[in-house]
Amino acid sequence: MNAYVHGYDVRENIRLQDQASTLIELLHSDTTYPAGSHVLEAGCGVGAQTVTLAQNSPKAHITSIDISAQSVAEAEQKVTAAGFTNVTFQQGDIFNLTFAPESFDHIFVCFVLEHLANPEQALTALQTVLKPGGTMTVIEGDHGSTYFYPDSEAAHRAIECQVELQKQAGGNANIGRMLYPLLTAVHLQQVQVSPRLVYVDSSKPHLVEGFTKNTFTAMIEGVRDSAIDAGLIDAADFDAGIRDLYRTAESDGVFCYTFFKGTAVKP
Repeated sequence: MNAYVHGYDVRENIRLQDQASTLIELLHSDTTYPAGSHVLEAGCGVGAQTVTLAQNSPKAHITSIDISAQSVAEAEQKVTAAGFTNVTFQQGDIFNLTFAPESFDHIFVCFVLEHLANPEQALTALQTVLKPGGTMTVIEGDHGSTYFYPDSEAAHRAIECQVELQKQAGGNANIGRMLYPLLTAVHLQQVQVSPRLVYVDSSKPHLVEGFTKNTFTAMIEGVRDSAIDAGLIDAADFDAGIRDLYRTAESDGVFCYTFFKGTAVKP
């Protein structure tokens, strides 16, 4: 797996939790797994999505893996603290899975493909452990879908720094728009992709705080030093962009972002 451009510090952990809790209904409301089914969560990170998976499918058997041992430990601690016992954790590499072929009924992948240089290869590898007739669910964002009021060229340049850094690390921050061709390219069937729009204005204070400020703007702000060190932007321009992103969280501001959720079936 390629470098995780957002880093693994405490602030990033908090941002992921804010993102997950803010977007539960939008991203997870139509994902539940039947009792007794075996589910693989590939790339669980610090467990930001795992708690919701466990809660929504309490009688399914969930196996959550991540390439980072530190993240796996944090995820396990989080799920245990929440009182769920239907999740098993282990360190694992999507490209070198150790599970028996066709050992899972369902696979769930969220905010993982964006960090991979070869997402198609990852989906192919995951298919090997999915049973025929089993489902694959993939969720990704798309930074190119971001728009806001008041508009700001400085803010767009700051966002583009994050996109470029992720590209340099081998990933793709605009991968959401690619889910349909990716899922069909690996010969999955019944592919369906739906946009999940986050629209925020001051009538939705929980989204102003949870998404505009604590999820998206915090993510862009977190690459400040890397962007400046890479020569992508100077400090004054980057800081102006961040100020303008926070400006969209004021009483007359508007912020929009689109996630994409794809589902498919293995033939």
